Amino acid sequence: MVWNFQFNLPTSIEFGNGTVKHVGKRAKELGGTMALILTDKGLAKTGVLEKVTCAFDQEGIHYLVYDEVTPNPKDVDCQKAYQQYKDKNIDLLVGLGGGSSMDTAKAIGTLLTHGGELRERYGVNLLEQEITPLICIPTTSGTGSEVTTGSVITDTDTKQKEAILDIRIAPKLAILDPELTLSLPRSLTAATGMDALTHAIEAYTSNISQPISDGLSLYSIELIAKYLPQAVENGNNLEARRNMLVASLIAGMAFDNADLGAVHAMAEPLGGLYDTPHGVANAIFLPYVFENNIPSDPEKHAEIALKLGARPGQSPEETALEGVRLLKELANHIGIPSFSSLSDVNPDDFPFLAEGAFKHLCTNTNSRKLTYDDYLKLFQSAYEEETMTSI
Repeated sequence: MVWNFQFNLPTSIEFGNGTVKHVGKRAKELGGTMALILTDKGLAKTGVLEKVTCAFDQEGIHYLVYDEVTPNPKDVDCQKAYQQYKDKNIDLLVGLGGGSSMDTAKAIGTLLTHGGELRERYGVNLLEQEITPLICIPTTSGTGSEVTTGSVITDTDTKQKEAILDIRIAPKLAILDPELTLSLPRSLTAATGMDALTHAIEAYTSNISQPISDGLSLYSIELIAKYLPQAVENGNNLEARRNMLVASLIAGMAFDNADLGAVHAMAEPLGGLYDTPHGVANAIFLPYVFENNIPSDPEKHAEIALKLGARPGQSPEETALEGVRLLKELANHIGIPSFSSLSDVNPDDFPFLAEGAFKHLCTNTNSRKLTYDDYLKLFQSAYEEETMTSI
């Protein structure tokens, strides 16, 4: 933990059942007159999108809908959307959906205000001005992108995920309405929930963690351990949905200030190469990285294990190791597939994946120093795990 720190939260947050109905008024407060709503085709066919457009209609705000967002958003799609809308006088963006919709909105906002190519902005603090004002409305409980200062985009040339990291990319407002998550399918509930858990654990164990992020991370872990299985078992459980949305939110606040670690360093090359869902990739690698990192701080890893349900009264090392088992059991219980069961995975690609992980920015903030060979072993260990059984 570091004791000289800053904690940034540039995004205003509005949380509660039914809060999506306020989006029209909030858009007007931000000066919006022509909004571009970015979402996916699945949501566009539901009443979720209609709730946003009705709120805009009530306030007389014009809008266009881009419903071509795909998982693991790609640079070419963002560039195409920018060309489509750059002359439409867009002065407000709405990212409606999961992390892909919100990251796409951030990328489009960057292009609308900076022009050029996205690859010119990959890196840290390379923006010259704030992006087009952005409202994020998450419909999953996973990425925390509604309060983060980054956008992750797949570079189709290199097959690697790249990031635009800058406080100028942060959403102006996050509207979190638990009722919007009730329609989330079982598999997505599981995967996005494990994404949020990974954020909380990696923020807590990061080598630049700090007191505020630590407090948020631990509470997020506690909430997820209790409510994720309930949300998967019964998607209409509003209490579970509400608590999972809070957990995802505060995990996002935590990792945006404390950064992440080797789980993300491994998951993002996997997603870039195979288009693997990000939450699934995180869930697969989390137990292996967690176990590998225990020697860096047994006490912190033991605290996490206790939040997950480990028995008290053991040594920190013993408790932390029980945490490894609990992480695997949780993933198994909610139906996360094993690494080896993913159809596209080829062990011949592990050197490429290990190289991508080793070069990833999150390697620098992992709690334990890792080499290329360490990553290669972690990919191999995860692949050798027996296939998990879905519920």
